[in-house]
Amino acid sequence: MMTVHDPLLASGLSRDARPHAIVIGAGFGGLAAAVRLGARGYRVTVLERLDQPGGRAGQFRQDGFTFDAGPTIVTAPFIFDELWALCGRKLSDDVTLVPLDPFYTVRFDDGDEFRVNGDAAFMEAEVAKVAPGDVDGYRRYLAESERCFETGFLGMIDRAYLTLGSMAGALPGLVMRRAERSIHKLVSKYIKNEKLRQALSFHPLFIGGNPMRSSGVLSLISYLEREYGVHYAMGGTHALVKGIAGLIAGQGGVIRTGVEVAEITVEGRRATGVRLATGEIIPAAIVVSNADAGWTYTRLLSKLKRRRWTDAKVDRAKYSMSLFVWYFGVDRRYDDVAHHTVMLGKRYGELLHDIFDAKLLADDFSLYLYRPTATDPSVAPAGCDTFYVLSPVPNLDASVDWSVAAEPYRRKIQAYLEASLLPGLGDHVVTSKLVTPVHFRDSLLSVKGAAFGMEPIITQLAWFRPHNRSEELENLFLVGAGTHPGAGLPGVVSSAKILDKVVPHASAFA
Repeated sequence: MMTVHDPLLASGLSRDARPHAIVIGAGFGGLAAAVRLGARGYRVTVLERLDQPGGRAGQFRQDGFTFDAGPTIVTAPFIFDELWALCGRKLSDDVTLVPLDPFYTVRFDDGDEFRVNGDAAFMEAEVAKVAPGDVDGYRRYLAESERCFETGFLGMIDRAYLTLGSMAGALPGLVMRRAERSIHKLVSKYIKNEKLRQALSFHPLFIGGNPMRSSGVLSLISYLEREYGVHYAMGGTHALVKGIAGLIAGQGGVIRTGVEVAEITVEGRRATGVRLATGEIIPAAIVVSNADAGWTYTRLLSKLKRRRWTDAKVDRAKYSMSLFVWYFGVDRRYDDVAHHTVMLGKRYGELLHDIFDAKLLADDFSLYLYRPTATDPSVAPAGCDTFYVLSPVPNLDASVDWSVAAEPYRRKIQAYLEASLLPGLGDHVVTSKLVTPVHFRDSLLSVKGAAFGMEPIITQLAWFRPHNRSEELENLFLVGAGTHPGAGLPGVVSSAKILDKVVPHASAFA
């Protein structure tokens, strides 16, 4: 027999007469949505399948080491300032953000390095070190990056694209910026040196995009970093998760972990709440899904006759690559290794083709190495270092048996690290954990094990993505990487800001 569950009564709180909003998933998008809904007069229940809030931004401890499971680079801190301001607080009340210098180091396969920070003279010197003839082109590239920031970030990131008309309004700016041109082609217009082209174009990989076809508008990241810096949250990125969870509690909201939503309940063409895997039905005035957009439509609304996001359309969409992540702790310190290092392999375009198009697990790789102990010794035992190394790999459309391939692939990465930045690594690893694309499918419920949802190509941006206000149901809304504006911390947190434009104020349900 199904039961109706009142989360406030279950948690021992008095009944709250505010209209109820359910948020499915406690990733950054869902948590930010909960804060904004609370500020708009809703009582909010966040339902999280995992045993802690954070989603991809979870955290785990192992053998005395603390690991951020997912995102590690904090840009645009003002998007978090807004959430705290809605609650009458300051971000610094709960989270310590430390600016990094350099932001990150790009290391090429031949050992050359290119460091990035926000100082113009420093950056021009770094460019000159690699290619003196590209300094003037670099200045012109940064000017274009700022124009792309104005178009693609300030002009689009928190807008709701619910109609073709709204999309048409954005087209002149996109046409002016040649948005159909890839970021690699855009960079190549200004930069002749191939190493610098790679160092200035790899950024879409951090949001699931292929630099060879992701829009050049994403060059905005160069300006965003330069203008607002790159930061680290002391204690790890999960400190931001804990901070936002505290804001939700302060608003009278509830986060329930370890509960799985089986379906969104529907009456006619209107969302009415959710049914949990246990059979509990929780009614709500509105439902916000921070689950993978494809999962939301094909699994949580599997009984609904959908008009746009049918199973076939979801399956036909192009999805981002996945990730192979090796978390490890060592019983020594590598003090000459930076907080963030991007290690570019021998191949660039060819490797991207293997990952995104051929769906091959190549013998070579490019890597992102994260060493938070460079800034925060608290995440490792004394005298030790915490690391994770991430390799972009094909999603589960590839014919890779990760139960067989994972350990040999890890050993290849270890050998590469030993030969480059971490000599003697194998003798010092004292704790270890692997994550493969299977984790993204089975634990994070991502279609095809894609680490960032639908790939950010020009035909899957803005109006072309699943909308923030569902096209299928009234009172259903989407946030997170699968909707506009897309993946990455600024994107998923800004997707919640769009709710202010598309969700009625709670008083509409009074």
